[in-house]
Amino acid sequence: MKINKLLFITIVILCLFGLLMIYSSSSVWSEYKFNDSFHYLKYQGIFFIIGLFLMIFISKINTDLYFKYSNYILLVSFILLILVLIPGIGSVRNGSRSWFGIGSLGIQPSEAAKISLIIFTSKYLSNNREYINNFFKGVIPILCVTFVFFGLIMLQPDLGTDLILFTSIIAILFISGVSIKFFIFGGLFGILGVIGLIIIAPYRMNRITAFINPWKDELGTGFQIIQSLYAIGPGGILGTGYLNSIQKHFYLPEPQTDFIFSIICEEFGVVGAFIIVGLFSLLFYLGICIATKTDDLFSKYLAFGIIFQLLFQTIMNLSVVVGLIPVTGVTLPFISYGGSSLLISMASMGILLNISKRL
Repeated sequence: MKINKLLFITIVILCLFGLLMIYSSSSVWSEYKFNDSFHYLKYQGIFFIIGLFLMIFISKINTDLYFKYSNYILLVSFILLILVLIPGIGSVRNGSRSWFGIGSLGIQPSEAAKISLIIFTSKYLSNNREYINNFFKGVIPILCVTFVFFGLIMLQPDLGTDLILFTSIIAILFISGVSIKFFIFGGLFGILGVIGLIIIAPYRMNRITAFINPWKDELGTGFQIIQSLYAIGPGGILGTGYLNSIQKHFYLPEPQTDFIFSIICEEFGVVGAFIIVGLFSLLFYLGICIATKTDDLFSKYLAFGIIFQLLFQTIMNLSVVVGLIPVTGVTLPFISYGGSSLLISMASMGILLNISKRL
C-alpha cells in the first residue's frame, strides 16, 4: 500500500512555510548577531533536508521493529537524559541544561525521550490487555517509567516538555480503556503536583503572575507576552505583509522560536493564522483517521500517541502566544526554529506514514 500522500504534503507545506517565517522573524537579529541574515534559515534548512530524508526512510521501516526493540530505545533515551545533566557533557541554554552542544548546533535528548516513551507505552499496553483495568499491573508500571523520565527532564529543568510527555501518555491510557476512576484521581494528583512544582521554583510563579497581569511587570516577566500581543494586534485581517514585521526588530525576544506564530499573525493577519491552524487541523484529522483504522493494537496506540503529542504541543504553543496560558518554552512543531524538534517531529511523522501503508 502507498503512504498517505495528503499527510506527507501537509507536513512538507508546514515545514517550508516554517523556513520562510524563520527567515522573516530572525533576519534582523541574525544580521546583528552573526552579520548574516540567513544564519538561522541555513541551519534550519539543513535540518529540514535531513528530516525529509529521515521521514521518508522511517516511513519504510515496519513498526514491528519498534515493538521488538522498544526497551532498548527507551534505555538509550534514559542514558542520554542522564548524560545531558552532567556538566561538561550537557550545555546550558536559556537557563536549562537540556542540550548536547555540537559546535553552534544543539541536540535535545528530551525530544527523543517523548517518542521513545510512547513506543514503550504502546508495546506494554498491547502486550497486557488483560491487566488494563488492574491499576497495579496495568497502569503503575507505565507511570513509574513516565515519572522517572519526568523527573530527569525536570532536573534540566523543562516543565513544558514534561507536560507534553505526561499528557501524551495519559491520552494513550485513556484510548486503551483504562477505568475513568484512574483519571479522576490522577487529575487531582496532577493538579497537586503542578502546584508543588510551581511552589519550589519561584520563576514559575513569576510566569503565572505575568500571565494573570503581564502589565504588572511589563519590562520583566510580562515582557514576552506583551510584545507578542503587540505583534498580533496590528496584523488585522491580511497582515502587514511578508518581511514587514515591526516586533522582530528587537522588541520580541528571539521571535524565530516559541513566539514565531506572533510574527505570522503580524505579517499575514487573521487569514494567515487560520491557514496555519487549518493545516495543523488537517494533519491531526489525518493522524486520527490513520490511528482509528489501524487493526494492529501496537500501531494503533503508537499512532494515537504520536498525533496526541503533536496536538498537545501545538495547542500549548498557540495558547501561550495569544496569552491563554503562562509561558512554557514550547516550540510550534515544524515551524519554529529548532533542529531537535524538527527532526523528531518529522521522524514521528515517518512512523505515522508507515502505519498508513497498511490501511
